[in-house]
Amino acid sequence: MNPPGDARPAPEERLFRGSSDPSDPRPPYPDSTPLPEAPPWRIPGGSAHRPYLIGADQVDVVNAALRLRRPLLVTGRPGSGKSSLARAIADDLGLGPVLTWPVNTRSTLGEALYRYDAIGRLREQQMGDYQEQARDVGHYIRLGPLGTALATQHHGLPRLLLIDELDKSDIDLPNDLLVVLEEGRFEIPELSRLPDEQQQDGVAVGVAGSHELHLVRDGVVRCVEFPFVLITSNGEREFPPAFLRRCVRLELPYPDEKQLTEIVRAHFATEREPDGARQWEQITELIREFVARRTLRELATDQLLHAVHLLRQDVRPDDHLREAVLSELGDSARPG
Repeated sequence: MNPPGDARPAPEERLFRGSSDPSDPRPPYPDSTPLPEAPPWRIPGGSAHRPYLIGADQVDVVNAALRLRRPLLVTGRPGSGKSSLARAIADDLGLGPVLTWPVNTRSTLGEALYRYDAIGRLREQQMGDYQEQARDVGHYIRLGPLGTALATQHHGLPRLLLIDELDKSDIDLPNDLLVVLEEGRFEIPELSRLPDEQQQDGVAVGVAGSHELHLVRDGVVRCVEFPFVLITSNGEREFPPAFLRRCVRLELPYPDEKQLTEIVRAHFATEREPDGARQWEQITELIREFVARRTLRELATDQLLHAVHLLRQDVRPDDHLREAVLSELGDSARPG
C-alpha cells in the first residue's frame, strides 16, 4: 500500500513497474498485462467525432464563412482549439476526412498543389519503352492537400482543408495562396505540355489521403465547388491586407471554467457512473487548478482532458505527474 498522503499508485497498481523488486506480487514476466481503456480519441478506427463546444458568437462567424465560401482565418493562443475546429466542422457537415497542410518556414505553394516524381519516371523510362511510359505520366503525379481540395468532392459536397499555422510561412506564401483560392484552379505544366491525343480523355492522377484517382483535362485542375478552407494562426506575424480582406476572421479565446466543465461533461459521463459524485468533486478541483495554471502558462484543453482521463482511472496526479501532463506548451509541440 502507499504511505499516508502519498498520491502515487501502489507498485501492484502500476502498469510499468520499472524495477525487479522481488517483493513485487506480480510475476516478473507475465504473459500479458491487461491495459485500461484508452481515451476515446486514442482508439484507432473508433469514432472520429469528438465534442467541440464554442460560443454562439463564434458559431455564427463559422456559418458566415460557410455561406460566403470564404476562407476562415482562426486566430488564438496555442491550445485554444483552432485546428480541432476543422475536424468538428467536417464531422458536423459530413465533409469527409479533413485534408491537412501543416505549414512551416520551408513550405511552398507547389508542394500543397501537387508533386511530380520526375526521378521515378526517368528510372522507369530507362527500364522500358519510352513511348509507353510517356502515356502514363499521370502515374507520377499526386495532388497535395490543397490540390486535392480543389479537385475532389465528397458525396457532392466540398472538401475541408486545414492550413495549419500559416503565420510560420514565408512572407510571400499567403498572397500566392490567395490567387489559387480566388480562382479555384491551377495548372500542372507536366500535363498541359502533353500532345492533344494524350489529353483527349484526360489524365488520371493520384490524390492525397486515398487511392482514388482524379481525371485532369487540359492540364488544369478546376474545382466544381470551392472547398471550405480553415486557416489557423498563432499570431506570430501579420498577414498582408489583401489576404485579410478575403478571409472571414475568428478569434478563439480560451474557454473559461464554465465552458471547460461543459467540455469535460461532453467527453466523459462521469456523474452518471458508480461513485461518480465523489469523482466529479475531484474533477471540478482539477478544472479549477487547470484554470489557475493557465493564467501563468499556455495550456491546451486537451491537456485537461488527459488529466481527467487519468483521474477517472484512479490515477491521482501528484506534483511530478501534474508537471508532465500539464506541461507548458513549447515551440516544438503546440497543438492548435
